Amino acid sequence: MDIRAKLNNNIDCDIEMQVIDQKNIEKRLLFYLSKMYGQNVKKGQKYKETNKCIAILFTDFNIEKLKPIKKYKTKWNFREEDYSDIVLTDAMEIHIIELTKVKEYSENKELDIWVNFINRVGDFDMSKANEQVKKAKEILEEISENEHEQYLAHLREKYILDQNNLLDTGYERGFEKGLSDGFEQGSKQQTVEIAKKLKYENTDISLIMKVTGLTKEEIEKL
Repeated sequence: MDIRAKLNNNIDCDIEMQVIDQKNIEKRLLFYLSKMYGQNVKKGQKYKETNKCIAILFTDFNIEKLKPIKKYKTKWNFREEDYSDIVLTDAMEIHIIELTKVKEYSENKELDIWVNFINRVGDFDMSKANEQVKKAKEILEEISENEHEQYLAHLREKYILDQNNLLDTGYERGFEKGLSDGFEQGSKQQTVEIAKKLKYENTDISLIMKVTGLTKEEIEKL
């Protein structure tokens, strides 16, 4: 799932949620962020007038390169190699939240309430919620009652289960090269099937792109 939002009318924000480790997530995130920043530069516009762009990534797995970092939320931007206190520009930022680290590295801050709500929405203790989290819970319950949203959630859940099954049966783990090819082929087929079902339901093509990761041209050919 991903969300495109605008903060304070001058910051573009891309929020990604990934539950399956498909590798190279940092490169994919950088691609999304740079694409968003490029789209925000209009013809004849001055560079100083461009919006700041932020990418926020939630993962339900540990990112290999971040394992040595003993906190669940990290912030990344452009810094000089030897003078790390100097930020070249804050025009683009990446924030990564690893939900698997929340319990171990909780800091009793307001962010903890939100990530615990996201992480344990089914059994979250609402007595610890603030007004914003309570409102989010209400909206989530309204969405959950919508049949179309239930259908999309079912497809997403099936996709996740199928992906995890492919991983567990060894398509990626164990034999890095040969089996990863099988994983990619199986993953692609499952994605295509989900896209076909969504297209049959007359789902908006932009939503299909977000759910499956397929391009507009690939979906139109189905």
